[in-house]
Amino acid sequence: MKKFRKVLDGLTTSSPGGNIGSPSCGSAAGTPTAAPTPKEIDIQETLVSENFQLCKTVRHGFPYQPTALAFDPVQKILAIGSRSGGIRMYPLLIFSLPLFSGLETHLKILPGVLTINTVHYLGALVTACADDTLHLWNLRQRRPAILHSLKFNRERITFCHLPFQSKWLYVGTERGNTHIVNIESFILSGYVIMWNKAIELSTKTHPGPVVHLSDSPKDEGKLLIGFESGTIVQWDLRGKKADFRIYYDEAIHSVSWHHEGKQFMCSHSDGSLTLWNLRNTSKPFQVTFPHGKIQKDGRKESCKPILKVEYKTSRNSEPFVIFSGGLSYDKAGRRPTLTIMHGKAITVLEMDHPIVEFMALCETPYNNEVQEPYAVVVLLEKDLIVVDLTQSNFPVFENPYPMDIHESPVTCTAYFADCPPDIIPILYSIGAKHKKTGYSQKEWPIITLQMLYKLKTSKVFEKPKQGEGRAAELVEEDPFAVQMVSWCPQSRIFCVVGISAHVILYRFSKYDANTQIVSLEVRLQCESEDVITPSENENNPCFSESGSHSPQPHHQHAASPGSGTPDGIKDSIPCLKVKDRMVRVPPGYQADLVIQLLWVDGDPPQQITSLDINSAYGLLAFGNCNGLAVVDYLQKTILLCMSTLDLYGAADPYQRLTRSPRRNRQSTSGINWCFVSYSFVSVKGPGRKLSLPTDLKTDLESRENSFSRSRSSSVSSIDRDTKEAITTLQFGESYGRKSDVLPTPCLWVGTSLGMVLLIPISIPTDQEERMEEPVTIGPSGAVLMLKGSVLRFGFLDCMGALIQSPCEVWRDLNAPEDPDRPRRRKLVHFSPSSSQDACGEGHLAVLCSERQAKVFLMPSQSCLFVHNITESSFVLRADVISVCNSVCLACFCANGHVMTLSLPSLRPLMDCSYLPLTDMRIARTFFFTNGGQALYLSSPTEIQRITYSQEMCDNLQEMLGELFTPIETPEAQNRGFLKGFFGGNAHTFDREELFGEAAAGKASRSLAQHIPGQAGVEGMKVAASGAVGELARARIALDERGQRLGELEERTALMMTSAETFSKHAHELMLKCKDKKWYQF
Repeated sequence: MKKFRKVLDGLTTSSPGGNIGSPSCGSAAGTPTAAPTPKEIDIQETLVSENFQLCKTVRHGFPYQPTALAFDPVQKILAIGSRSGGIRMYPLLIFSLPLFSGLETHLKILPGVLTINTVHYLGALVTACADDTLHLWNLRQRRPAILHSLKFNRERITFCHLPFQSKWLYVGTERGNTHIVNIESFILSGYVIMWNKAIELSTKTHPGPVVHLSDSPKDEGKLLIGFESGTIVQWDLRGKKADFRIYYDEAIHSVSWHHEGKQFMCSHSDGSLTLWNLRNTSKPFQVTFPHGKIQKDGRKESCKPILKVEYKTSRNSEPFVIFSGGLSYDKAGRRPTLTIMHGKAITVLEMDHPIVEFMALCETPYNNEVQEPYAVVVLLEKDLIVVDLTQSNFPVFENPYPMDIHESPVTCTAYFADCPPDIIPILYSIGAKHKKTGYSQKEWPIITLQMLYKLKTSKVFEKPKQGEGRAAELVEEDPFAVQMVSWCPQSRIFCVVGISAHVILYRFSKYDANTQIVSLEVRLQCESEDVITPSENENNPCFSESGSHSPQPHHQHAASPGSGTPDGIKDSIPCLKVKDRMVRVPPGYQADLVIQLLWVDGDPPQQITSLDINSAYGLLAFGNCNGLAVVDYLQKTILLCMSTLDLYGAADPYQRLTRSPRRNRQSTSGINWCFVSYSFVSVKGPGRKLSLPTDLKTDLESRENSFSRSRSSSVSSIDRDTKEAITTLQFGESYGRKSDVLPTPCLWVGTSLGMVLLIPISIPTDQEERMEEPVTIGPSGAVLMLKGSVLRFGFLDCMGALIQSPCEVWRDLNAPEDPDRPRRRKLVHFSPSSSQDACGEGHLAVLCSERQAKVFLMPSQSCLFVHNITESSFVLRADVISVCNSVCLACFCANGHVMTLSLPSLRPLMDCSYLPLTDMRIARTFFFTNGGQALYLSSPTEIQRITYSQEMCDNLQEMLGELFTPIETPEAQNRGFLKGFFGGNAHTFDREELFGEAAAGKASRSLAQHIPGQAGVEGMKVAASGAVGELARARIALDERGQRLGELEERTALMMTSAETFSKHAHELMLKCKDKKWYQF
């Protein structure tokens, strides 16, 4: 009967949308435990599995490792391809209105993108990838999809060219052949230009890969083919023969036509530019070395290759010659350059990063018209530059919100979806850059992720001098690297944890100020060898004294670099030196307090693993693998500084003892690993360095080994070298003891051994007393246990609503004093007592660890529900979030699964395999937030946002902008009778007649394989719907035309009838009056 009741209870609690009644027994995942509850809990859960679906929303940041650049001159869309196979598309707004302001689309294919070609009239994009596959993307739908793919089997693709308004794509290969693809059907034409036909039969060497393809502006039937060896061939597509061949000694990198089609310019590997005239192709018309100086012996100095050149004409000025590279080899370490030659003036623009590609933007898309370039888009490895060609000094456009979140490697992220409405405008007004001189007067043309504010923590510290290597000895990376952040949007207080074991607290102000930064120093050090087991204590009774070795706080400022013990061992020294003078700080976030951990007896401070701040309490807490520290940042005092072991007192479930004093100071030769919520800290002995986690395999193996050793309840299974780190902290209104009647301020502490401790806090309520009377804090002895390292806390009232931590409303401490309105602290409390009338006393505490989630009823500390999240992996990130007007627990596991659990019953709602953990960067930056949203760093330079809300997934299609908008193609200029008669293009060129199957036949099946698009039926439906739509519109037009013709026919018949009637009456009148005399009328 008892077993049957358990089954019934389990079924009751797992039913969707059911009531959560009084739990009785059971221990399976998602079922209540056997612990008795003091009262009935009646919570209506509204979330069901149908409320959740996982999908990507948008990607921000600069494309990682870009490889290709393209621009649609009609749609005004800029496309960037990357080595990972992604394509980012941005609207370009130079001299035009926004087409779709703020749209940023990401396409994903594999492997890397080599070239991109836009097809404006089709609303499509053609990409060539490193695996020699061509893809046709349909941009007419809000989620672009691949319609066709063409895989080349025997030849490698090296160059692609798509003439404007043409449906035939020229593809050059590594073997020197040129193939032609119909981009509408994505079928290879039988027309092939073989390399041995292009060159003369007497040529004995292979010309090399095709590096350039372009049609002549004078005649579209002429194709210019450039080979890497220096051979250039103009191929007559109609006659299937070469018009001329050029053999040059230097390798060719690029070719650019003059718009009249009578000249073209080449860039070469020796840093030269050659200008060729079609009247005489035996030798170049002009050879220049733009950056080559004449040496004393009369020879030109050697120069680097010019990788690309563009030759653009202008009506009212000299032509523009724009190229990258070509500098001399005389100086090492020169930065990459872009050179603009305009007449006799040469402008060299130095870049901060290597140039990947550049492109001149012109007013006309036709290559046989005067180009009139107005800007140059320069794609760098880590940046995007736009140069204004309409001003004589060629300034660059100032980017008001740069995409360089990768200015230094990103180490952590925090995502806030429900900020106060006034926080974004104030951050933008403070963080917006002032207009600098030397920039273009026009606005930045690309809209993307907008950076509101940037803060540099290094300005708080003195620059390390030569010989002061305290920070360098501690870390291999930048000593100012950020490990974690904590932000209170309501009070605008911001905390930063650095890798050099320091915490910086910032306050926000709209006014600049002169201030002196207060510095606190904390001595928080406890060696793992100080922890012994009871068995050791029994064998060594001389170490059985009860005194504990607790860390002690220090309040003095930073000591001198030479401070230490008489033996030269560093002691009581921080890693960095805080500026100890008055400093002027600009408006924005201003440093108010710096807390630093100290060296102890030659050992460096351990990196901080957890942090929490509460503006209503005025308290800040942080911990590491040695212990916990609590700071009153209002009074600038240290309230608590205690080792993890001392926090338990007599309530330690493992009954561990400490040694005091330490008997040995011998350094360990190995590295001890201390695990935290989702990153790892290397604990070093003297002479070893700490480093941020980079190797996933080592970290995961160490984590699993530590987990298997430390999760056992047996005292002997606790490894002596494993320290118990503080992994998570949270302030809130709760019950520190079972006997408490009302909630009070508490600090919840979670450790790496799965322990949860409650520390009650007594805070003066009066504002004046708060600044003068001390805050009392001390462990209560309350201990809760979970499996795995504790990751997250959350609190619900007895109605199932999320309880937010109390906070302070922001006040500007630097604002001018107002006698009528004195500045007083205004606190906002979200106390669980607000719903006491409906559900009685107490609240629910949600605890989540690497392996398990539990729900406890406070203050009785009874465990209501337990769910084992994973057995084969471990949770990296967990958060209690609000979604669909309810609350759930969201988890991200190391095996790539994203899961959601209902609250408080911990019923599984979603388990989706999304992203395998291939890089610790993902683990460090994954973050959930309210509204069913999350983000992570998908690459070192890009932020990927996702949603796990079904409602947002359903609305996402409507939220997306339109990539393709119907725009009329600009009309070509009227060339005039004489110019058209004498200048060329006397007759039109029909590519379909030459390249179609009827004339050219079918291509070899073994040459390329046609692959249906990934969009499958959807893409075909889109294409079919487009064709059906065109037919329907044509049919409607015909019907309307037929109707108008019918009406015209009826009116014509009516007029004919009227004319016949008139003629009849006129004839009758004539007969009647025929025989009458004039006087008879």
